[in-house]
Amino acid sequence: MTGHDRVVRDNVHRDIVLDDDISRLVDTRTFQRLRDVKQLATCHYVFPTATHTRFVHSLGAQHLAGILLKHLETVNPGRISPEDARLVRFAALLHDIGHPPFSHALESDKVFATYHHHETWGRKILEDPDNDLRQVLIKLIGEDGLIRLFSILDGTCDLPVLHDIVSSQLDVDRLDYLMRDQVNTGAKIGTFDVYRIFRSLRIGDDGHLTVSRGGVSEVESYLLMRYHMYHNVYFHKLNMLTTSYVIRALVRARELVEEGALTVSVRMNRMLTDDNLSVKDYLALTDSLIQAELSAFVTHPDPILSKWAGLLARRANLHKRVRVRDLTELAYWDAKSRIEQILADAGHDPQLDMITARVHKEGYRPYAGGIMVEGGLDISDVSPIVASIKRLDDIMLFVPVDCREAVENAIQEAIAGE
Repeated sequence: MTGHDRVVRDNVHRDIVLDDDISRLVDTRTFQRLRDVKQLATCHYVFPTATHTRFVHSLGAQHLAGILLKHLETVNPGRISPEDARLVRFAALLHDIGHPPFSHALESDKVFATYHHHETWGRKILEDPDNDLRQVLIKLIGEDGLIRLFSILDGTCDLPVLHDIVSSQLDVDRLDYLMRDQVNTGAKIGTFDVYRIFRSLRIGDDGHLTVSRGGVSEVESYLLMRYHMYHNVYFHKLNMLTTSYVIRALVRARELVEEGALTVSVRMNRMLTDDNLSVKDYLALTDSLIQAELSAFVTHPDPILSKWAGLLARRANLHKRVRVRDLTELAYWDAKSRIEQILADAGHDPQLDMITARVHKEGYRPYAGGIMVEGGLDISDVSPIVASIKRLDDIMLFVPVDCREAVENAIQEAIAGE
């Protein structure tokens, strides 16, 4: 540490040290915006303490990157230059700057008239000559350094480990968010020792991150925890339902704005209707802006808009998940017309009150490079536990509570008749 270093207290890593360069990036308006983008979108409707942000997660990711880089310099001295190590920490810090409000929940062309993936927005932000974060980066690393930073972020650099640290199946982003999300949700569903994982990592002959044989059991723990976090937290039924409400409210708002039947803030108007949204206008979008608009929608005379906003505001009379184990797309489609009739007979609108959510996540398979173990094998080849982790592939169906039992019976009949 130097006299210019800043120490941030963190509930996951305890002390996070920000050196002068990192502090200059953190102190930009672009980076500070992440204080107002929740890491887990609507998850606080399920886990009330899950209100942590992309801001602190990004600090944690760069903190872990610094620890891993020091370890790799010890076990593989000279493979990563000091200049590249500095850029990897910058990349870990900045990997999330392109996230929209409500994080992944609003990453949808149904909401944005100008839709880009958050990584594309991140690139656009760093390419914008008027952006304050770009301007600080240029002062710190120059145009050539920025080109090198982009190559680390997008995986085109000549040394793959630089990208692996920031984006792979065993990267500092995943390691931090799993630890952080577990702490902040209170979900006690397994754990892993991140420092033990780091001690097992090496730079392989091919330039990629490689796990030593002794580290396999700890990586197993990490992958099992990741599976359970997706199953029990990220894909929690209420999280999926409240996300659907938010999307439906904003889709309806977009329709009403385009019809001239709803006035929203200038910033939200641009989000919903501007088909050439600028970086500056994108960066003006935050969770609190969306939340304020959703609160205002509760009293709007349009019954559809006020319906979705009201359900979020009151958290009462929510739709209920249909309790059919391992509900398949086929069973759902076989019973769909019958379900619509059940809802209509009960006085509900089938177009509004039959809500589906897709759950899809690979458990573990050697995609995106996999996780390699020394000797050149994928971890699934040496660990029966990892090989057994199934992918999550499910469809959730939500209906009004007074129809749930009848809908469940209709689906069971459809399954029996297959």
